[in-house]
Amino acid sequence: MDDLTGRPLLSAPRPTPPHLLSAPVPAYGTASLCDVLPAAVHGFDLPAGPGDAWPSTGLRLPAADRVCVFLVDGLGWEQLRAHPAEAPFLTSLLDTSLAGSGQPITAGFPATTATSLASVGTGLPPGEHGLVGYTVAAPGARGGRRELMNQLRWQPWREPAHWQPHPTVFRLLERAGVTTGQVSLPMFAHTPLTQVALSGGTFLGRESGEERMDTAAALLAGADRALVYTYYSDLDRAGHQHGVDSDEWRGQLMRVDTLARRLAERLPPRSALYVTADHGMIDVPEEGRIDFDEDWELRAGVELLGGEGRARHVYAVPGAAADVLAVWSEVLGEEMWVASREEAVEAGWFGPRVADRVRGRIGDVVAAARADVAVVASRAEPGETSMVGLHGSMTPTEQLVPLLQVLT
Repeated sequence: MDDLTGRPLLSAPRPTPPHLLSAPVPAYGTASLCDVLPAAVHGFDLPAGPGDAWPSTGLRLPAADRVCVFLVDGLGWEQLRAHPAEAPFLTSLLDTSLAGSGQPITAGFPATTATSLASVGTGLPPGEHGLVGYTVAAPGARGGRRELMNQLRWQPWREPAHWQPHPTVFRLLERAGVTTGQVSLPMFAHTPLTQVALSGGTFLGRESGEERMDTAAALLAGADRALVYTYYSDLDRAGHQHGVDSDEWRGQLMRVDTLARRLAERLPPRSALYVTADHGMIDVPEEGRIDFDEDWELRAGVELLGGEGRARHVYAVPGAAADVLAVWSEVLGEEMWVASREEAVEAGWFGPRVADRVRGRIGDVVAAARADVAVVASRAEPGETSMVGLHGSMTPTEQLVPLLQVLT
């Protein structure tokens, strides 16, 4: 079985159940977000620090002394290819006649920001770094009932170093004497998500996109060897609020294209710029929205509804997991891939390995949309329910993201 890009998939630990064979498992280890940084910095030829396992990958990228990763929130491969007029510079980088250029890679499951940023920064799949969803179940305070934790907003609080104990690639390189840094909005400087996913080296907060591009280029130029990360979020916001292909979204894509060109033109010698994203996005029509809060069948036996509309973690009350799986499979099986926790883990949805500390964060039932549908929760999640553009699942529209390169 091949992945979404046509490359052979990493083998799952056990055979995939027949009803899940159509789920296009992300290409962990060969062409996924967790492979980008380990592949991009392989030319540094540096061992990991004592006791740290350097992330390994089968992805091959050109060697460079200075590496910059520009991550555009919400820029899917399919959306980029569909809008060449709005993104002429990025479209020019899709030329696959250039070695290693213009290739799609997979985000990982679920295709959501917190999960993807952790995959990028640690070089590990979700099953190892542990950020396996937008909201996931966590043990309650002082031994109380488990509760949902939002891993993007980090609410309720969990100690970051315990929740995600692996060092980032930035930290490993910093220990080896390589200049590392992140250039992003000042508001992200001290967030727990930044701490667990992207920390290491120098954080430089800059408000405007132009300032971020210029600062990233200057940071690269100031060192013989460097890894720099920069980020842009407004394309994702436009997609959520107005939909992909809206005038607002197209305007933001034009801005992204201008910023990417600006950064590319300021790269110092011996540099590699990689433009990528955390997920694609799909507009889900009203008729495709299934309201969990109004559906007694889907609610039966469910203690907590986690994840997001197109990638749900469903946590059953004790003893009800089998019944919940049966009902969700019967009601949604034609429109979503519905799996038990064990089936999803064995099929490799979260990577070839899932750490023991992570297993309980995965739902007793995991449901990933394959049609233009979403399981929303109008009362519990009014903000998310009102969004036009959604993401999270394993369809090509959400899962494929660009990996574009500029070399100097």
